[in-house]
Amino acid sequence: MGRVLDIILTTEQVRELEEEIKHNSNHVIRQRCQMILLKSKSCKTSLICEIIGIKSQNQVNTWIKAYKNMYVKVGLSCLKNAEGQGRKPIFDSQTEAALIQTIVRQERQKLANAKVILEKELNKTFTTKTLKNFLKSLAGDTNQ
Repeated sequence: MGRVLDIILTTEQVRELEEEIKHNSNHVIRQRCQMILLKSKSCKTSLICEIIGIKSQNQVNTWIKAYKNMYVKVGLSCLKNAEGQGRKPIFDSQTEAALIQTIVRQERQKLANAKVILEKELNKTFTTKTLKNFLKSLAGDTNQ
């Protein structure tokens, strides 16, 4: 039998975690807060996995260790994903947006033609769907 990972929370920490569960819009952060609260009530890691609906006990233990080690330094932000995780954007909205919009306006009848031209100009490969999503994000930015 391995060592038991315990966590002892103050009433202030419990209150803070419960507030995050109620009010945070990020589902992943709410799950991580719930993991820590359950572990502080001496629940087994396997039971926490069942309750939260994840398969990895290692994931639960990793976030509990991160909370124990980093909470004093950074607070609840230790439960957020680090910067740089996830897929990097294909297009840079600051430098390439003007070029993309210009070419799409020239080829507005057929987006596939604009895609071929842009692939040559930018020296990148991407799908038509990626181009559509990027154009939608630009339109969303201008509506604000």
